[in-house]
Amino acid sequence: MRKLLIVTLGFALLAVGVATAGPPEKNAAFERFVGLAGDWVAAEDGEMTKKGDLVARYHLTGSATAVVEDIFPGTPHAMTTVYFLDGSELVLTHYCMTGNQPRMRAKATASPVVAFTFDGGTNINPKKDRHMHNATFEFVGADELKSTWSEYADGKQAMTVTMHLVRKSS
Repeated sequence: MRKLLIVTLGFALLAVGVATAGPPEKNAAFERFVGLAGDWVAAEDGEMTKKGDLVARYHLTGSATAVVEDIFPGTPHAMTTVYFLDGSELVLTHYCMTGNQPRMRAKATASPVVAFTFDGGTNINPKKDRHMHNATFEFVGADELKSTWSEYADGKQAMTVTMHLVRKSS
């Protein structure tokens, strides 16, 4: 009987904790990423894409607590980036085709621009390894996005990748 009482009390306390926790605080920059759900195509010809090519696919996961971006889906260059909140701060982890996973933290989130800077990662020695180091997103409108990613090697900027995307029409 005592075990039953302890178990019941434990569940009651858990229920109270869940009920009082409430939804996480809204973050305007994160909400802009939530709004990207769907398929996005190249708005113009670029170094790696032709106008109209599928470039990115966004979807929500974890009860809408994370946004998953699949870049170049179905190609040998496919990569994934996950955007989520760490407390009140927007962060991303980029799962790169090079086998490393840089983490970036949003330092500037002035509407309509969100700028991320390197904040560590796994399988990276940032002083020598090639890795994505910075990313900036400009939310031009509900159906248009521009992003710039800076890749570093040997501790300095080695390459910049710019993408101009529009939401794929149904």
